[in-house]
Amino acid sequence: MGHLSLLREPFHELARIRRGHRSGGPPLWDYRPTRDDPPDSNPGLSHSNPTAGEFRIGLQSFKNGIRDRTTFLGIGIGRRNRKDFKGILMSHNPKSLLVTGGAGFIGANFVHYWLERYPDHRIVVLDALTYAGNLENLDPVRKNPSFRFVHGDIRDFDLVVRLLREEEIDTIVHFAAESHVDRSIQGADAFIDTNVLGTHTLLKAAKAVWLDRGPSVRPHRFHHVSTDEVYGTLGPADSPFRETTAYAPNSPYAASKAASDHLVRAWHHTYGLDTTTSNCSNNYGPYHFPEKLIPLMIVNILEGKPLPVYGDGMQVRDWLHVEDHCRGIDRVIRRGAPGETYNIGGSNEQPNMTIVNRLCRLTDEAFEDTPGLKQRFPKAPPADGQLSAQLITHVTDRPGHDRRYAINAEKARNELGYRPEITFEAGLKKTLHWYLENETWWRHVKGKA
Repeated sequence: MGHLSLLREPFHELARIRRGHRSGGPPLWDYRPTRDDPPDSNPGLSHSNPTAGEFRIGLQSFKNGIRDRTTFLGIGIGRRNRKDFKGILMSHNPKSLLVTGGAGFIGANFVHYWLERYPDHRIVVLDALTYAGNLENLDPVRKNPSFRFVHGDIRDFDLVVRLLREEEIDTIVHFAAESHVDRSIQGADAFIDTNVLGTHTLLKAAKAVWLDRGPSVRPHRFHHVSTDEVYGTLGPADSPFRETTAYAPNSPYAASKAASDHLVRAWHHTYGLDTTTSNCSNNYGPYHFPEKLIPLMIVNILEGKPLPVYGDGMQVRDWLHVEDHCRGIDRVIRRGAPGETYNIGGSNEQPNMTIVNRLCRLTDEAFEDTPGLKQRFPKAPPADGQLSAQLITHVTDRPGHDRRYAINAEKARNELGYRPEITFEAGLKKTLHWYLENETWWRHVKGKA
């Protein structure tokens, strides 16, 4: 039967070990997992086949002896003699989080998700409140004593350092980004400034506070939220993107995110910063800025405006409800291995035309079921007994429009136990209902933009 060694090493030494180089000393502990370890410690691994080098590590096993510059590297070694160290398992237990871009769509949903599940944790949001950032997105948590909002720029090094120190931040969750492809085509400067230079500033600040303050390094994590667009485009028969897929960004937005991904990777491998990255597929859900496909279609139907569809509308995307995305990020932060990248997808490929037609049908049904909608939204076609689909208007396709995205989330599923829980039909209904119930929010956001 194989055994599992827990190695105590500084982060920079850990990086060398994980790349397969020899370490300078013997393991300080030898741990043999037992069947008494908590069943949810590391989903995806089991006791059923220990000779294959797969072990379950209880959370308590990580708690014993963690001090200052100490971290643990679990390596399952069985008869297969896995030389690539794919059995590496880590555990990170955040208590105080800095969430950049937390007033935006995904960031705000993450803040709601996290405070609901971990009410004793501290959340500090840093957001510049550009056009896509909206304090109203955080109204439900603004009076929470565990929450703090700071209006500021991620490119402000001194501000970031001060927040990390005074709030004793142990985890950065980096959402802040310019993210609309059409805007990046019209002008790329803001995308380079925020997505590249902003990420660089955060990494410098994290290194200064977490790594450069003496021999003692506190447990920490820098989680970077990225996109599947860095991988480029897929043909109809191509396999979905994996974490090993070569980067081939096709828009200024995607190129800026690819650059930021590489910076995060470099800060881990060069300096030993504990980083993780997640690349997600297309998100949808509440608080989504109404320039993106799903909220744009909903709002335009309600206002009786054309539903613009690029080209033939057969561009395919993998759709993921934002709550499922937050659930995946949670798994990566707490259970992901340092320096690793995880794809988070919905396993739900849909052509844009299918999305638009489905939203039209769901909106028509909502007007039939709720008579009061006809008075609230008199310009909507179903208010007059017409079909919403009559508003569909095909427009000239945008330059460099990627034809298909698809995510293979097998790594996150196998190593972290991640699976999306919200079906697409249920998610679309929830999203439509949210926009119907939050007219004041989207009208205010549109007015500000």
